[in-house]
Amino acid sequence: MKITTKINIMTSAWILCVLVAVNAIVFLSFMRITVNMEDTDLYQKADSIIKEINLGDSSEEIKEHLTPYLSMHSFIRIIQPDAKITHEVTNAEEMAEKVKPHFVGKKQSERKIISEKHREEQIVIVRVPIHSNGQNVGTLEIGEKLSGLEAAKDVLLSILASCTILGALFAMLGGRWLSNLIMRPISNMINTMEDIEQSGIPKKIVIQHETRDELQKMAVTFNRMIGRLEENLEKQKQFISDASHELKTPLTVIKSFADHLLRRGIQNEADALDAIETIHSEATRIQKMTERFLDLAATESAAVLEKKQLDLVELCRNIIKQLQSAYKREIYLHFATPSITVTADELKLKQAIIILIDNAIKYSTDKIDVYLNVNELNTVIKVKDYGIGIPEYEIQNIFERFYRVDKARSRETGGTGLGLAIAKNIMKQHHGEVKISSTEGVGTEAELFLPKS
Repeated sequence: MKITTKINIMTSAWILCVLVAVNAIVFLSFMRITVNMEDTDLYQKADSIIKEINLGDSSEEIKEHLTPYLSMHSFIRIIQPDAKITHEVTNAEEMAEKVKPHFVGKKQSERKIISEKHREEQIVIVRVPIHSNGQNVGTLEIGEKLSGLEAAKDVLLSILASCTILGALFAMLGGRWLSNLIMRPISNMINTMEDIEQSGIPKKIVIQHETRDELQKMAVTFNRMIGRLEENLEKQKQFISDASHELKTPLTVIKSFADHLLRRGIQNEADALDAIETIHSEATRIQKMTERFLDLAATESAAVLEKKQLDLVELCRNIIKQLQSAYKREIYLHFATPSITVTADELKLKQAIIILIDNAIKYSTDKIDVYLNVNELNTVIKVKDYGIGIPEYEIQNIFERFYRVDKARSRETGGTGLGLAIAKNIMKQHHGEVKISSTEGVGTEAELFLPKS
């Protein structure tokens, strides 16, 4: 069953139940109020009769006092303590015969249904005690047919039934309109998803009205998700394009020198060794580039970090020791306290620090300083070199994949242009950031900000 049908049925059923309940309350309230009004009128009539009559008068005189108080289809009678009728006037003898007299000690009212001329009639009866010299000497009983109540009840039931039917119809129409209103953005989303499935091209939902409700929020979230998907697809295309371009050059060089060896053989030993050395160099470059590709892909995935508490001073000391041994360069570590504890993924944080120091080694020949500082919000790792620096207009592009400021210099040093993109992703995984500041011809400062929280 469709959601629209479910909404329509549920809203219609709920509104119908509410209408039936309200109609029942209205009907019962009407009946109660009407009967109470009849009782009140008869009680007032009884009090007036008791004030006027004198039980010591003759039967004819008492009947003369009672007759003016008769209404349509009613009876008035006086009952002795032994439940015998002493005086009675009526214009509905059949009704009076079917109501047995009762002697009472206090006021009471009664509603009865009697059969009369092949149909049922409702009558209301009130009984009021008659006191004389402080004693209950009789009961005044008044009975009256509720013919007006029956007619009013039938009219009211007809009106309530008509209103219920109309309410049910309007509820069905309203439920249909409401279900369509609720389902419209969902239907648009379904249609958009089907278009995406068939065409393979991401599309966004067109939001026609600003409703500021959960449905609009769902549509906006869907569009935001599609936007991120488009952005990732565009990055993927750019990555493939850049990677293809970067791999094309070394593969072309390898192929050219391999063809050279095939054509000329290895008779010229110096020429052959030069070709083999070039092929080995370019193959090594491809290997490093592939490793960088894998590192970049790993840092862009939503992999769970293996965080633990680390001594940052000891970590940096070990890194610098390894790099000094490998590159024979002067790298100095500066820290305010002998121990700085951070919570991070050791391998990834180590990789980010190595990337910054490796860049400093490639683009400078002087010493390199590494500073460890702690402020209120972050633990800061700063790598400072005194090399060629970066032009100001280039700084905004250095985190792009395969971007290299000095392309000739990068080829000499074996740079791939992926290091800072990897470092940026690593810090993003740690909810931190990377900042680069540089002055051309003076040097560069690269900082990693690792949040304390």
